[in-house]
Amino acid sequence: MEPDWLSDHFDRLVRKAALPPIRLHDLRHGAATIALAAGTEMKVVQDMLGHSSISLTSDTYTSVLPELARDAAEAAARLVPRQGDKRPAGLTSGAQLPSSSKATNEKDRKKSKKKQVKASS
Repeated sequence: MEPDWLSDHFDRLVRKAALPPIRLHDLRHGAATIALAAGTEMKVVQDMLGHSSISLTSDTYTSVLPELARDAAEAAARLVPRQGDKRPAGLTSGAQLPSSSKATNEKDRKKSKKKQVKASS
């Protein structure tokens, strides 16, 4: 098929269906973006698009999906052990315990201090 004929035919179908203006090439970008948002590995998307390097794919599509960068940063943060950290596993660095849990933890700390004082008396 001739690329120009295919693009023209696609344009006619878009107009006939009363869709917003979209180019055939835009579907390629949409497919890559959706694949990455679904968790597909960058290397797989690179192969799917036929890019010569993974950096081209990464440079093009990671800026489109800032949540990918945020998710990666949060996953890395969960792996970093924190000394004296009493947070339940799975909370990210910016996450907060519910206020009722904070109050319970504070009461537990006060009880523990009272027991230590009584034991040392």
